[in-house]
Amino acid sequence: MIAPDGLVLGIETSCDETAVSIVRAGREILSNVIASQDELHAPYGGVVPEIAARAHVERLPLVIDRALTDASISLRDISGVAATRGPGLIGALLVGYAAGKAMAASLDLPFSGVHHIEGHIFASVLEENGVAPPFLALIVSGGHTSLFAVGELGSYEVLGETLDDAAGEAFDKIARFLDLGYPGGPAIDKLSKLGAADAIDFPRAMVNKGLDFSFSGLKTAVVRYVREAEAKGVNLRKADVAASFQEAIVDVQVIKALRAAQERDLRTIVIGGGVAANSRLRAKLAAEAEAAGVRLVVPDRKLCVDNGAMIAAAGHFRMSRAELTPLDASADPALQLSAD
Repeated sequence: MIAPDGLVLGIETSCDETAVSIVRAGREILSNVIASQDELHAPYGGVVPEIAARAHVERLPLVIDRALTDASISLRDISGVAATRGPGLIGALLVGYAAGKAMAASLDLPFSGVHHIEGHIFASVLEENGVAPPFLALIVSGGHTSLFAVGELGSYEVLGETLDDAAGEAFDKIARFLDLGYPGGPAIDKLSKLGAADAIDFPRAMVNKGLDFSFSGLKTAVVRYVREAEAKGVNLRKADVAASFQEAIVDVQVIKALRAAQERDLRTIVIGGGVAANSRLRAKLAAEAEAAGVRLVVPDRKLCVDNGAMIAAAGHFRMSRAELTPLDASADPALQLSAD
């Protein structure tokens, strides 16, 4: 168990962000430090697992120290420790997860191994006004594009998920193909502002079929379009390609999120994950949700990317219910989100 106003140190190293945060009472962020690895992976156009793991080893002690300093506390003030257990890159996960378990063991504190997706759901809880179930959660990132019905915190029903590429993965791959740099999502978002979203009619796969997602066909369509245009000597505007591609991804997410909310009679939608920082997704979903009379909760962009605050908040919730993770439990790169 943990006190209601307890301080939790949260560690997130599931991919390429080394992140640590101190959160009080599961809601008040005292510090939130994120060390990006973008510069390390940019030459490769994507995350290199071995490089990510080594960078976590080097940076995590410094990030922990900075988080404690920013919160004006010491380790003796901590009431519990939470770390991402999965899913993610196993080498990256092990660094933060092992550090969290070691810290909890040495300080004799409760420990929570947090599911990464549950962390993203709890990012909305950290907003100033917070959010209370029931609600629909749309989680979109480099590894996930999923819809959840959240009847109560800790209880998640999967309504739809990607059958192939996640939205963030598709952004990265097309950005690499267009030579826009890494990370791909922000690069395409920026360039799209200079293009026309209706310039090219790219497919909206499965838009009228169920609540699952598929983006691999869209990715193939973009590649084919560009290559055929180049073969014909057509002067392509990358901004138009980027904007039209982004619009196709956003359309499917918005349509399916609103359909799921309507089918389940849920009047609130929360979004989370790195792609939730996309300006077009935020704007279009906000407009469509308002028109449908649905409340949209969008976390600050710093809480959309992988961060320690969301892990601390989810960890506090689990520890407050005496749901502790045994210290002999391993990290799991394919960890499933339990329904209860």
